[in-house]
Amino acid sequence: MALSVILNGQQREFEQLASGASLEALVQTLELKADRVAVEHNGQIAQRGSWSELPVNSGDRLEIVHFVGGGTAN
Repeated sequence: MALSVILNGQQREFEQLASGASLEALVQTLELKADRVAVEHNGQIAQRGSWSELPVNSGDRLEIVHFVGGGTAN
């Protein structure tokens, strides 16, 4: 059965992942660079070191933000 989550406020289904897949697998499926994102999982900040062990279940709520560089040096 496909993994179905609320991602950044929108319902998303991931056919290639089953409920209980790791957060790390989800981030890889989204083709995001792990060192450039922060993830909130069901209201808690997910520590990057635990992503491979943190299961994501259907119905979970995730917020993923990207870090963006820029600006000028003075």
